[in-house]
Amino acid sequence: MAITIVGLGPGHPGDITRRAWDTLAAAERVFLRTRIHPTVDHLPEGPTYSSFDDLYEAAGDFAAVYDAIVERLLAEPGEIVYAVPGDPLVAEGTVTRLLAVCKEKGEPCQIVSGISFIEPVLAALGVDAAAGLQIADAVEVAAQYHPPLNPDSPALLAQVYSPAVASDLKLTLMNQYPDEHIVALIRAAGTADESTRWLHLYEIDRGTADHLTALYVPAVETGAVTSFEGFQNTVAHLRAPDGCPWDREQTHESLRKYLVEETYEVIDAIEDGDPAELAGELGDLLLQIVLHAQIATEAGDFQMIDIVNAIDSKMKRRHPHVWGTQDVNGSAEKVVANWQAIKAAERAANGQAERSVLDGVPRSMPALAQGHAYDQRAIRVGFDWEQEAGVLEKIQEEISEIQQATTPQERFEEFGDLLLTMVVWARWLSINPEDALRAANQKFYRRFTFMEKRARAMNRAFNELTLAEMDVLWNEAKAAEAK
Repeated sequence: MAITIVGLGPGHPGDITRRAWDTLAAAERVFLRTRIHPTVDHLPEGPTYSSFDDLYEAAGDFAAVYDAIVERLLAEPGEIVYAVPGDPLVAEGTVTRLLAVCKEKGEPCQIVSGISFIEPVLAALGVDAAAGLQIADAVEVAAQYHPPLNPDSPALLAQVYSPAVASDLKLTLMNQYPDEHIVALIRAAGTADESTRWLHLYEIDRGTADHLTALYVPAVETGAVTSFEGFQNTVAHLRAPDGCPWDREQTHESLRKYLVEETYEVIDAIEDGDPAELAGELGDLLLQIVLHAQIATEAGDFQMIDIVNAIDSKMKRRHPHVWGTQDVNGSAEKVVANWQAIKAAERAANGQAERSVLDGVPRSMPALAQGHAYDQRAIRVGFDWEQEAGVLEKIQEEISEIQQATTPQERFEEFGDLLLTMVVWARWLSINPEDALRAANQKFYRRFTFMEKRARAMNRAFNELTLAEMDVLWNEAKAAEAK
């Protein structure tokens, strides 16, 4: 057998190419993917035309339809022509499947190109595809949780064939684009029924849509880049010879303190409950990550794609209940247990099976949080008191040992033991010790600054106040918080 795949153009009969017309006219049998296309009523007379529309009506999803079409075509004897809307290699799932199977089976298959939906849409919009235009299938994008599109470049989405698709597409796009981003719905581009409707993104499912409808999403214009790729270029420019001397001098080691500082500032923003502040601080933290990636890229150590690939692969390996067949019955505890088991298996596969249960807690972690992490890991293997009373007895024991210590080093060590035991007690009380101490620090800050303001209001220098006066102001601060 031999298959010729012909593109019928975007919809206007005059857009069928001469070669496509001649191929159709010379054929005995032409199989149409669908009759629901404006050019079908204007095709050459002579061939026997049949379509696969019955499959669309019977099947539950496009993948099943496409597989069934390919199966039917390959079962046909002799030479056949398969005709599809537009160009065979633009948004035609059956064609890519058919080409793959023909290649595997060694069957001859040729393409007769046609004008795709893209050209008349570009003409209707007056835009240049070379300006970074991204082409995607609306159905595939709508199936994502986040659009696989660069917001710094325009995008054209084919096959917005129903309001339902438009609705799903809208929700996905709004995970990245502003709700009121101006977009265009183009229908029947290049035909007498052509229409272009500019509207807000959130409105795209409030009208009609059919198989000739496409969505144009312009780039987000803010005066600065909005994409991850664009920001990587900004950072690479900073490190370039014509960039910034300070950024060029930075190393992984010199940036360590900034990474820690920016992380703490993110935590502050979270605790402040200010979304705008959080967005800004997350940007500062992202800068540190991209700087480290750029430094590594220049050294030939790794690139950003390696970072993203590694963490994405890890997330999918360790969530078999999401990307696999494992069932956790909605239990977060089972998720954590599975995570630890998978992590242990990964270590074993890498020859690290004998690692301590405490390994993996960062050495540079703040001491209180590190102690909490060690305690959490130790109890996994049963290292714990049977009752809370045992912890309280240990606390009293550590206090006595501090009081009995005779050297600074002994007091230093015993005080550390007391702190670690207090961390264990916090866990028994379902308290995160790092969070509790941070909250206490913030409370002290609020009350102390209140005292300073009151002293200034009294025209008194704070360090001139007596302890009794300070106690009065402290109690005022406590009372003010209680209101």
